[in-house]
Amino acid sequence: MNAIEIKGLSKSYDDFRLDNIEFVLPSGCIIGLVGENGAGKSTTIKLIMDAIKRDAGEVLVLGADNRSREFQSLKEDIGVVLDEAYFPEVLNARNVNSIMKNTYRNWNEKQFSEFLTRFSLPLKKQFKDYSRGMKMKLAMAVALSHDPKLLILDEATSGLDPMVRDEILDIFNDFTRDEMHSVLLSSHIVSDLEKICDYIAFIHRGKLLFCMEKDRLLEEYGIVRMTKADFEAIPAEAVKGKKVTNFGVEALVLRDAVSSAITVERAGIEDIILYIAKGDK
Repeated sequence: MNAIEIKGLSKSYDDFRLDNIEFVLPSGCIIGLVGENGAGKSTTIKLIMDAIKRDAGEVLVLGADNRSREFQSLKEDIGVVLDEAYFPEVLNARNVNSIMKNTYRNWNEKQFSEFLTRFSLPLKKQFKDYSRGMKMKLAMAVALSHDPKLLILDEATSGLDPMVRDEILDIFNDFTRDEMHSVLLSSHIVSDLEKICDYIAFIHRGKLLFCMEKDRLLEEYGIVRMTKADFEAIPAEAVKGKKVTNFGVEALVLRDAVSSAITVERAGIEDIILYIAKGDK
């Protein structure tokens, strides 16, 4: 079973349209949702959770249509962390545990306590006195402590220092060792996505430009650097984006579409995203 299936998903506002989004997240995998601010990542996540009503398309989550009664019962199997953590300001971590224990059937108090220790979160400090990083870590601890099958994370690692981010990425990797567990991670920190994701979905100006296996992306694309004269020999269909300077041309190319005599360097996920976005203008 796929954790998420999206077909023809669209949503219009006065000044923005999310247009015909389609991708699949297989069980046991991590998909990275990437795009500039305002591209439509958060809108997509809200539509997946049926927090806003779609104009068109189909969304299946853990096998259920997200507008069905079945999906309402499946929400217990989904851990969600948005770009802001929302807890009443006067609560502390001990209060949050008491509330969640009476909210989730599968609440694991011992696991929550272990995450508090792991994330160095105090039991008695009020939420209003938390830093942004502490708030996100508390939200993460909650999301991971009720036996979810699917994690949906919207910029959940932003505001965290690199060491904590790295630790959380390791937690996600451990989580998906169970083939019934999956993660959708929206982030502008592309290095995080490149490190742990199985799939990368790139949304640009409300359109999905690609959704591919990460390894296939890295195999398919490369970077060439050459003089303007030498660049003329590159077939136009091989070029997916370029930057021309006084010193020559740097371009993103399809490896299989250029001569083996040409040196093609490795392209990182960020290179691929930036060049394809520029080529879309």
